[in-house]
Amino acid sequence: MSFFESFWDIFWWFFTIYAFFGFMYALFAVIGDVFRDHKLNGWFKALWLIALILVPFLTILVYLVARGNGMTKRSLESARERQAAGEAYIRSVASSSPASSPSDEISKAKALLDNGTITATEFAAIKAKVAV
Repeated sequence: MSFFESFWDIFWWFFTIYAFFGFMYALFAVIGDVFRDHKLNGWFKALWLIALILVPFLTILVYLVARGNGMTKRSLESARERQAAGEAYIRSVASSSPASSPSDEISKAKALLDNGTITATEFAAIKAKVAV
């Protein structure tokens, strides 16, 4: 076997793997969009899924041509909803932690100083840090 024969075999193998993963990505993108579309009737969802099982490649092409624009809109809407939910969660977690004012921090540090937990120099460092 010459080098070029093995080269083209390797090239064909990589191309086949690439095409397979591209097909799987498109398949799952279409399946996800079918379930994401709330305007699509349940029977039509079932028909799309049956068509995907029986004739997957043709069904994916037809779906992308017929519903590709709506697929993009639904995908963007879903991404916006996920981002808004993530930001809301971050805000809720950040606000649930007690946001102390500088006077609260100093009073807490004073209580620690009175208990002997921290030294006077540590208390001064906390006061200086909070004041900034």
